[in-house]
Amino acid sequence: MLDDLAEAMLRYTDRHPGQSVIAHAGGQIGILRSDHPKPPMHMISRPAICIVAQGAKWATFGDNRLVYRAGEALVVGVEAPSVGRVTEASPDKPCLVLAFELDTAIMRSVAEAMEAPPQSAGESGRGVFVTNFLGPLADCALRLVRLLDKPDAMLTLYPLIMREICYWLLTGPHAGEVMRICLAQGPSQRVIKAMHSLAKRFAEPVRMEELAAVAQLSPSAFHRQFKALTSMTPLQYQKQLRLLEARRLMIAQAVNVEAAAFQVGYESPSQFSREYARMFGAPPKRDARQMQVAFQAA
Repeated sequence: MLDDLAEAMLRYTDRHPGQSVIAHAGGQIGILRSDHPKPPMHMISRPAICIVAQGAKWATFGDNRLVYRAGEALVVGVEAPSVGRVTEASPDKPCLVLAFELDTAIMRSVAEAMEAPPQSAGESGRGVFVTNFLGPLADCALRLVRLLDKPDAMLTLYPLIMREICYWLLTGPHAGEVMRICLAQGPSQRVIKAMHSLAKRFAEPVRMEELAAVAQLSPSAFHRQFKALTSMTPLQYQKQLRLLEARRLMIAQAVNVEAAAFQVGYESPSQFSREYARMFGAPPKRDARQMQVAFQAA
């Protein structure tokens, strides 16, 4: 089944070179093909499932690095800064990744319809993990890829396949983590609500007590559960959001270093430069110039 999935993705990418994200009735599906290993890429990861049909990747969330290879999938249940890298790829055997949105509303609907839904993981449940994607889940992924050239069929069948994927995740080895993420009134959703509040106000000073109140938790419990979900503290999360936005401003809008630092909430340009270099591996001005050159050459 995995070979069939990789072959279907190869055929699609050969027919549609350069088209990595395909919009459809249910949202977006991405087929990411890499013919060579790639340098690390910083991004904001959103709730999604990323299936490796061929090759290998790693993703880092805070201090947690997750390696996923052919037959495995990265399940991201929270929106968080991350670093990703393709590690195994070649022209003869490119890295092939199928990525699509993780719809927690569908997940909740499936869980509610189950006669015996799984028990939610405890307070330390993770928001990001790697799981096996062989068997019925690989079959679902193959059917999704085969529907990409059939938009009318996709309109009807995508929601059904997504429900099936949710079912297999809710009956798989990580069912507890999946259940914890998708519970509408559960502790994870309250922490995620506070996370969204932090993301909207990332350039402002935010007190831990305010975020904990949004999550309806004590500050210590909020800090503990936030780190369990994202593998980083709230302050680390805020710092990475600030630095990612500053990088975007300098690359896409040619904002100078000092102005970018102030726009994202830094009072000290020297502190900004130190933390930027620590995260991206080069001082802000040099990194922005290198990224601009890379984008122009792409």
